[in-house]
Amino acid sequence: MTAVRTVKRLQARRFRSTYADLARQARSELAVRFFLDELYGEHDFSRRDEQFGRIAGALERLFPAAVGQLAVDLAEIHALTERLDHALASHWLALPDGLSDAERYVQAWRLCSARDERQRQLAVVQHMGQELQRLTRMRSLRLGLRMMRKPAEAAGLDALQHFLENGFDAFAALGDASSFLQTIDERETQWIGILFDAPLSDASHRLDEEMSRASP
Repeated sequence: MTAVRTVKRLQARRFRSTYADLARQARSELAVRFFLDELYGEHDFSRRDEQFGRIAGALERLFPAAVGQLAVDLAEIHALTERLDHALASHWLALPDGLSDAERYVQAWRLCSARDERQRQLAVVQHMGQELQRLTRMRSLRLGLRMMRKPAEAAGLDALQHFLENGFDAFAALGDASSFLQTIDERETQWIGILFDAPLSDASHRLDEEMSRASP
């Protein structure tokens, strides 16, 4: 598990650096924090993971129907991210000593050979962002979510409730999220290309430089 935490920590540092400019803007600060805390972070999501087994029935009983697809996206992105992070960590441990963190990460990334899954990961994040943008236009839905706090807590779905409320707040602050989502798509697509296709030394150097600009 130490290797998994290391992988997550490095990825979070890279994300903080890549989107530091957006995090400094009042309009997009909450959205950057939302993506880092809820999707790309190094947090322990075990409580939320345990809740996913009960999402379908609980959504039908408790949550507005409009958020159903959003929860499906969340379940998929969480499962996919955990699978990829554990695969990365497995290769990370198998690599020889003497490599820098950046070199070890790039080599482990390539050993996973998961380009299609990486692209799917980005596609689901994009769809989730588009759903949040669409749903924040429904004013009654945000009020409805606030009213669901106690029922969600009673049903043991407080982590899902927390995710939904944070997402709504972040995307409400963004207003039109198209530019924000486009920036994420462009930058993450570029990083997927670098980590898979650039010469190993170049990819490692780029990653090391990027992470060095973020706080440990």
